[in-house]
Amino acid sequence: MKLSKFKYDLPVKLIAQYPSKQREGSRLMVVHKDTGEFEHRKFSDIIDYFNEDDVMVVNNTKVFNARLFGQKEKTGAKIEVFLLRELNADNALWDVIVEPARKIRVGNKLYFGADNSLIAEVIDNTTSRGRTIRFLFDGTNEELKLKLEELGETPLPKYIKRRPEAIDRERYQTVYASRPGAVAAPTAGLHFSENLIRKLEIKGIEFAQVTLHTGLGTFSPIEVEDITKHKMEAEYFQIKQEACDSINEAKLRGSRICSVGTTTIRAMESSLTTRKLLKPNEGWTNIFIYPKPNFDFSLNDSLITNFHLPRTSLLILVTAFMGHDLTMKAYKEAIKKKYNFFSYGDAMLIV
Repeated sequence: MKLSKFKYDLPVKLIAQYPSKQREGSRLMVVHKDTGEFEHRKFSDIIDYFNEDDVMVVNNTKVFNARLFGQKEKTGAKIEVFLLRELNADNALWDVIVEPARKIRVGNKLYFGADNSLIAEVIDNTTSRGRTIRFLFDGTNEELKLKLEELGETPLPKYIKRRPEAIDRERYQTVYASRPGAVAAPTAGLHFSENLIRKLEIKGIEFAQVTLHTGLGTFSPIEVEDITKHKMEAEYFQIKQEACDSINEAKLRGSRICSVGTTTIRAMESSLTTRKLLKPNEGWTNIFIYPKPNFDFSLNDSLITNFHLPRTSLLILVTAFMGHDLTMKAYKEAIKKKYNFFSYGDAMLIV
């Protein structure tokens, strides 16, 4: 349970800076849990591993333009504001991270847009970097959201060393994204094109949708050596009856259930009945899945995921799913074969 067990050395050149030319054109490492065998395929080949009545569970969260650039009143100092979550729609209150934090105090006003058309006031200092701000906006909440989308930019992770471009508006988003609220993409789903989904559905594979609004905490490096002491940041999730019916019926008939991404697994494991079936639910989850005796993935028998940063909850969840030694061996193989890593990188299928 030591954090140091989840560290590996990655050549910087393997950190993907752009998405693949076609979504399903990325590379796919297939890992067979029972045998430890690796296969090297294209993501479009994923159709070969699933049969009629199998279910793929996807996270339909939608990334919003969470990164804003503005200036401080009077001094005009440049400020970056990263929107984390809406706290109160009626009062236009948001939980945010500001950089540089040392320049921003309670009572300061922040101006956004070339014509300073959007103003916010800092009303609380929540952490060393975090603040609560209130947008001083005369329109409706829907109009404010449109304004934020207009002024904000795609919140690419910091390890992508470039400013967002037009391509990112489309590609840092799954094709089935429909529920705005995430500040980071559920990256395993980025490999699915509408054409590939149609091919899978024609084969008889079902798609079930859940929602988990991915926050920055999911991707943050863990700061404690004893990982059992780590506390996840809470994230909103929702699971509807339709998804429960599809997934539970698949389990009862013995069909394969594949989670597209670690956030999907976390949502599902946060809403189980005593019979280990999925139940409708809505709320906040801070579930942290790590290797421990007798942890049982109740529904998923396969997982699609990207290659994750070291010492993160994402990598730790993957090790819980297929074992620490096999995970580290797979990552070593991926580096040897020069797979692309992280958000815009290649994919892994664990079966």
